[in-house]
Amino acid sequence: MSSSRLLIISTTGRENPEKAVLPFVLATASQSLNVEVVMFLQSSAVRLACRGEAEKVRAEGFLSLERLMETFINLGGKIYLCSPCITERKIVAEDLVEGVEIAGAGILVEEVMTARSVVTY
Repeated sequence: MSSSRLLIISTTGRENPEKAVLPFVLATASQSLNVEVVMFLQSSAVRLACRGEAEKVRAEGFLSLERLMETFINLGGKIYLCSPCITERKIVAEDLVEGVEIAGAGILVEEVMTARSVVTY
């Protein structure tokens, strides 16, 4: 498969483990097909990037969220977190796992405009 760019926007956190895990399943599967993947976490999904949170999310029949996130980042995936969303939840940079970046709406617009496809969960 030729290289292309996919943006995945996720808005669901621990309250729905399956829906929290599925974006990372798609992301890592896409990476295995040489697709460049960028993820943008919004709303309650931003909590997934806090230290110790991913290991608490399990969806039956899927790899753990912790393993999927580590794999995604290790394969060169980029994870952005919605700046207003983390501010609302009083999350600070020191709370976050390595490999994630805080970004505002401008970055999201740039990613949407440069992606070949956008998937929202």
